[in-house]
Amino acid sequence: MSKHKKPAPESSWVPSDFSVPPADGKTRFHDLDLREEIMHGVAEAGFEYCSPIQAQILPHTLQGHDAIGKAQTGTGKTAAFLITIFNDLLCNPLEGERFLAEPRAVIIAPTRELVMQIAADAEDLGRHTGLNTVALIGGADYQKQLQKVSRRVTDLIVATPGRLIDFVERRDLYLDRVETLVLDEADRMLDMGFIPQVKRIVRSTPRKEDRQTLLFSATFTPDIMNLARQWTFDPVTIEIEPDHVATDSVDQKVYLVASHERMRVLLNVLRSDEATSVIVFANRRDQVRNVYEKLRKAGISCGILSGEVNQAKRTKTLAQFKDGTISVLVATDVAGRGIHVDGVSHVVNYNLPEDPEDYVHRIGRTGRAGATGISISFASEDDGFLLPDIEALLGEPLPCIQPPESLLR
Repeated sequence: MSKHKKPAPESSWVPSDFSVPPADGKTRFHDLDLREEIMHGVAEAGFEYCSPIQAQILPHTLQGHDAIGKAQTGTGKTAAFLITIFNDLLCNPLEGERFLAEPRAVIIAPTRELVMQIAADAEDLGRHTGLNTVALIGGADYQKQLQKVSRRVTDLIVATPGRLIDFVERRDLYLDRVETLVLDEADRMLDMGFIPQVKRIVRSTPRKEDRQTLLFSATFTPDIMNLARQWTFDPVTIEIEPDHVATDSVDQKVYLVASHERMRVLLNVLRSDEATSVIVFANRRDQVRNVYEKLRKAGISCGILSGEVNQAKRTKTLAQFKDGTISVLVATDVAGRGIHVDGVSHVVNYNLPEDPEDYVHRIGRTGRAGATGISISFASEDDGFLLPDIEALLGEPLPCIQPPESLLR
């Protein structure tokens, strides 16, 4: 999505306050006949023209069709399904009495961070709709989440699979009135072993003929397509294949270093003037903990995001990283999936990821919102063999170089 200067807030906003000129080959949000309440949120978010997946999928989903979307993170798919949900709920208000624990729409995502990010996007885009969104995640206080569901009628639930099942099994939430079901990052849910839980959730919702189902995945494996066929009804399939899998706004480097040199090079990178906001990725929790503790010992202001850190601490750490209180975040891929922070100057792959898709997700944390970013990957004797698969996915070779002498001192 291309950005536009945010309009000044006004007490009585009308779409004409948000002027976007027609452009060849581009779809404006104005062209989609969206409800005015949604257009207000779109304008405040500064979105001018639809991203490719939005332009291709919204004309179908806004008409109520099921959809299967193949798209990487950062392509605008979250806004696509949120706009679909909000527009449908506003255009089709329920008549008569509604019960508190019966959401009209449900979004399932694999990680806590991603759920929180989607819920934050929903708050922004839906600010003027009057619709109520509640996020349900494991590792957080169940009673506090229950209070949110019980306090007022809930229109949209965004949840991790396990926590949503907790609510359904305790009969604190009923899914038999769900009109729209979104399954985000289905490939990641498959990888993480959540599909049995997701199947139980899907069975708790109306028949696929009686609900709208939107499934998004970064890859279309046979397993994913089989699940998509089971869960969707006569879907439209949209595949977004970027010209370059990796973003053009990221300067990618691979430093050939010995294992024992990684920490020295990392510290020198972090101490450079250009490294203002950095995410360091490692493959396993123990590696993340080890890197974090060594950085702390070296006087680097940093935080840690991994599955071993409780949710309250993870939420606080991410907030500190966003507001600049800490400048370095050390994370696993699972924890890193939901990090959407503008202004990240560097991503450092302390280890090369075993799954090439994770490389794309990692470097997509920088170079966002029109900015440029730098990705530095360490390739050593224990993981250099992973490079060819990453390059095959990217469709281009990665520049492998010796680190500058200044980084080895």
